[in-house]
Amino acid sequence: MTKNREFYRYVLSFHLSSLSPNVCMMKSLKILILSFAIIAIPIIGYAQISDSCAIYRDARKVIQDYNKVVSPTGIDETFNAEVGGLKQWISVKGQDKDNPLLLFIHGGPASPLSPVSWLYQKPLEEYFTVANYDQRFAGKTFGLNDTLSFKNNVTIDQYVADAITISELLLKKYHKQHLILVGHSWGTVVATKAVLEKPGLFAAYIGIGQVVDMLANENLGFEYAMKIALQEKNEKAIAELKSIAPYPGKQPITRERLIIARKWPQYYGGLLAYRKNFYYFFNAPILSPDYSKADIENIDKGNLFTLGRLIPELMAFDLSKVGKFPIPIIMLYGRHDYTTPTAPVEKWMKTLKAPYKKEIWFENSSHMIPFEEPGKFLITLVNEVGPLKDKKH
Repeated sequence: MTKNREFYRYVLSFHLSSLSPNVCMMKSLKILILSFAIIAIPIIGYAQISDSCAIYRDARKVIQDYNKVVSPTGIDETFNAEVGGLKQWISVKGQDKDNPLLLFIHGGPASPLSPVSWLYQKPLEEYFTVANYDQRFAGKTFGLNDTLSFKNNVTIDQYVADAITISELLLKKYHKQHLILVGHSWGTVVATKAVLEKPGLFAAYIGIGQVVDMLANENLGFEYAMKIALQEKNEKAIAELKSIAPYPGKQPITRERLIIARKWPQYYGGLLAYRKNFYYFFNAPILSPDYSKADIENIDKGNLFTLGRLIPELMAFDLSKVGKFPIPIIMLYGRHDYTTPTAPVEKWMKTLKAPYKKEIWFENSSHMIPFEEPGKFLITLVNEVGPLKDKKH
């Protein structure tokens, strides 16, 4: 463990070099834990937020009041549900209970959208009832359970079973026949498998940062980073990338190799387009009305808990041989995404048979479309996805 923490401190120094200092946060800065480097969003742990930082408390109150659903026909609730042998935290919000139900499955596997969704979600709530849940070992769900006792229960199939159970629970609770499923990053692995297993639950599937072929993704991300590093003569990047070459190659894909393989493509805009730092995204949980200091700390703990446990399964994940998809499918592509590169997805979509399929490009986005182009994201969901609630399949 000590060796791992020293390694993460080293990675942290890389990311912090481009962040503006904030005295209140810097006093309480934790080590960096990379959210499972595959589909990865690095998480900087600002877990121990000082109680003396009243400005954060005041800001959270403003955001909480602004985000409150006050419509008499709306839904605004959070609850814990027993799913897959543990309690999982669920949030549901929308201005009109008669709107289509939209369920997000977040990335990571332990990087919940709930503490950052306040950056983009409120406009969606005018057109959809939006549900989020913190997956097993993630965020608030981590804190609800004796998580460490589930160390042998970290499998893709278990995450998929959870997603199906939660979908069924939401449909029953809110009296809907179908819901629209949205997967982001790691969440696309869970979501596509859930659709293939129980298609009758879902009206449509939306993939953001879709994973089709993990090993192909690894190769493309590495090649992109090396190409730009050589063009810029970035000796540090070149040396680190060469240290894991050939990548992915035939050597074991360890956590350390994955971290390097994610670090440089993301530095060169493969996570957030045109950005070499991710300050606003990493700090957003501090202002989340739903997240306490302990909840933020549990993001870090969840990432450390899941880091590495799913590597073998994920590296074997490959949808390319799936020729039919049972429900309408829409892929949202970030033009600059080299966290989950789009090329394998485009290739798959060309031959995939589905009742309805469409591909939509976001020219100024990388991996984080809802945060990078929230306006276009809203319009796309309203105009392209909303009508699918009634599509027959």
